[in-house]
Amino acid sequence: MSQFLAMFQQMGPEMFSKGVAQIAPYFGTIDPEVIDLKPGYCEVSLKNQKKVHNHIGTVHAIAMCNAAELAGGMTTDVSIPAGARWVPQGMTVEYIAKAKTDLKVVCEAADVDFSQEGKVVVP
Repeated sequence: MSQFLAMFQQMGPEMFSKGVAQIAPYFGTIDPEVIDLKPGYCEVSLKNQKKVHNHIGTVHAIAMCNAAELAGGMTTDVSIPAGARWVPQGMTVEYIAKAKTDLKVVCEAADVDFSQEGKVVVP
């Protein structure tokens, strides 16, 4: 079992999320909360708060990217085979609309083969 998955199960969402921010401080800049975490799936809550706003008062696109990277990274970490390592290589982003509410950021990757070597695309 992934170390992060074991920590999530033992600590619960709020404490786990605070711990992630200690391990990777950049994630702490958006105060995310990992709501659910299991192999092939992660859900992160991103609160609409002033610290993540842009100049027009909506959630900044890069704050959303930060939350998406957290969800994708956590999903990957808890899904790869024991002893495997991963490194993010890129992210594709489309800005579809202004975000004016709290956001639920989800990575659903149940159909991804995390055992393959080389580049693995995680939605």
